[in-house]
Amino acid sequence: MKLRLLYLLPFVAIFMSGCLAGSTKSAPKPIPDGNYTGEFRLLHIHKDNTIDTVKTNINLYISPVSTATYAVTGDTATVHAGSKGTYVFNDNGTAIFTDNTYSSLAPVTKTHLTGVYTYLYDGTIFQMVAYGARDTLVLQYDLKKKN
Repeated sequence: MKLRLLYLLPFVAIFMSGCLAGSTKSAPKPIPDGNYTGEFRLLHIHKDNTIDTVKTNINLYISPVSTATYAVTGDTATVHAGSKGTYVFNDNGTAIFTDNTYSSLAPVTKTHLTGVYTYLYDGTIFQMVAYGARDTLVLQYDLKKKN
């Protein structure tokens, strides 16, 4: 249980700090674009609250909104698939990725960047999280913009 809280604590802290800011209208959230590098983590939470974690380093390219495409490269041999597709970032802090390389008919051997993610982006640090079936899987991306 402590390990689970350790991984989720940064996301909770960031979300809570946003709630304390008050009801004043803030500037629009920046939309991520460019090249990012960092760690992808897949957490499998068991019924007894133990957690198995696998991780790998990836690169993520996000094109400007005008073309709205992305590509995942880096260490894509075992944990995360190399993929590419389209995206939409929403004002509510969610992002939707559609992986053009993903096939629902193929056996699932690696994670693809596809589906709905909650994200945080401050212009440099880009973090995303998504929860899988029955909240037993957690997908985390902890990335930093490359200069």
